[in-house]
Amino acid sequence: MSRDSLNHVSSASHDLADDIVRRVANVVGEAEAATKPLELDPYRGQLFELFVMADAAGFVAEDAEIDLTADNLCRELAALWGLTEVTQDAMAAQSKIPPAQLGKLRALWSVLRLWMEWDYAWKRWEEFHPRQGS
Repeated sequence: MSRDSLNHVSSASHDLADDIVRRVANVVGEAEAATKPLELDPYRGQLFELFVMADAAGFVAEDAEIDLTADNLCRELAALWGLTEVTQDAMAAQSKIPPAQLGKLRALWSVLRLWMEWDYAWKRWEEFHPRQGS
């Protein structure tokens, strides 16, 4: 996470956001090593727990000072894995993305989809689960 643009946000918040991004990357790495999809447990459950942590910290809100919405989380992961440069280079050269990076790109799409689905469901929870006595 870029600390320069968010100087007024606490160091603990930045550390938590960095930890969440690192842990998401680790879960992806574990799933890749096991050649299992992220959509299966234990990986899905681990990613969901990280989503819940990010949401509880206020990082998933659209106007969050530290932004771990699906788009920005995936931007952070893409930068961490060097996918930004690889995809730009492949587009410029009109060549294929190397297989190792293509696997990371597929994992990134899975993270994006899962994170977006959880965010959508989380925001609509009250709509379908009204409080008793309301």
